[in-house]
Amino acid sequence: MSTGLRERAAAELVRTRQRSVGLTDAVDDDDLVRQHSRLMSPLVWDLAHVGNQEELWLVRDVGGREPVRADIDQLYDAFKHPRGDRPQLPLLSPAQARAYVRTVREKVLDLLDTVELEGRPLVEQGFAFGMIIQHEQQHDETMLATHQLRTGDPVLVAEPPPPSRAIVAGEALIPGGPFEMGTSLEPWALDNERPAHAVDVPPFFIDRAPVTNAMYQAFIDAGGYDDPRWWSPQGWAHRQEAGLTGPGHWHGDGTYTRFGRREPIVGDEPVVHVDWHEASAYAAWAGRRLPTEAEWEKAARFDPATGRSRRYPWGDDDPTPEHANLGQRHLSPAPVGAYPAGASPAGVHQLIGDVWEWTSSPFGGYPGFRAFPYREYSEVFFAEGDHYRVLRGGSFGTDAAACRGTFRNWDYPIRRQIFSGFRCARDPRPGELAD
Repeated sequence: MSTGLRERAAAELVRTRQRSVGLTDAVDDDDLVRQHSRLMSPLVWDLAHVGNQEELWLVRDVGGREPVRADIDQLYDAFKHPRGDRPQLPLLSPAQARAYVRTVREKVLDLLDTVELEGRPLVEQGFAFGMIIQHEQQHDETMLATHQLRTGDPVLVAEPPPPSRAIVAGEALIPGGPFEMGTSLEPWALDNERPAHAVDVPPFFIDRAPVTNAMYQAFIDAGGYDDPRWWSPQGWAHRQEAGLTGPGHWHGDGTYTRFGRREPIVGDEPVVHVDWHEASAYAAWAGRRLPTEAEWEKAARFDPATGRSRRYPWGDDDPTPEHANLGQRHLSPAPVGAYPAGASPAGVHQLIGDVWEWTSSPFGGYPGFRAFPYREYSEVFFAEGDHYRVLRGGSFGTDAAACRGTFRNWDYPIRRQIFSGFRCARDPRPGELAD
């Protein structure tokens, strides 16, 4: 592992921990141990869990060192304890959790200076460190979602997103033909992003921007939540059972609540906190559909001028604040047109950041998939793949370290506590593509 790569891993570890500390130090100890929703863990569980994963993989596995706290492994095993049961466990107190993650991190930074990082796939190109950085950043986004669900006075502050800088409307035609989906080269890509493989995608049209609050309000105003024609049988049953009348945190009076602040709905922001059923119903009402996962990735990565797949819509360079709304710099999606520098060659905007975008595809492995380094990251979810739907692109709560053009997220179709939105696609009409 080169000196530059060691320095990068160390810097990312430090930067990631600063975010975790900020999200947990923002509230008092009572808030840290409280469960704000049965869909979420107490914040103190997330904090100790990221430390435990860091200890398991880096201190013990990569470093071969003695355990720091082997007695707590089962408490922070996400597969042994559903989120709703975690407050009843004998968890570390806030002070103990903070001391534990500090101790683990000290050992990891010491390890990073000395460990041999050759000869094992787990450590090649710093993969194990990248995996742990991404894992913690994923939990930072989960903790941000917990903050959205908590009650009480606002505690998080961030600068507003930039204003719209470009008029973005309509749809883009993505040409038919094969493209390279997934990756075999991205050093920190996770197992479900691998391997790269050719996928032949017929031509399709995709929205240049995500569906906005104003567009979604039109669906509500047209009686979309009262008309089963637009909903699948499962979606309609869930809408009725859950009593859904609009996106999560909307109050029905033109306002919504964000991180404890009630504000007027901004019409040109991407709609957020909608589940897969709601997104599908809107698309049906609009005479469209959700894109498949392959369509989404082709729109985000394929460059028709070169015939190759880029890392991001704008190219191969890492995201900057000019490209995308990532990293919790802002606490909301940005208005449509706020990131013209991040557009794809086809003129599709805001594919990265702002809101996770639902696709129509169930979650499963690519041809040639190999679980690495453990089945529980991806493979165990494939058996229930039809129960999960893939989301792409990241959100304003996602860090760039955990967001690529190949990155795959997945969740149940009824989930909307996540920062989820969508855009629509459609097939060409007969004769539409004729010369």
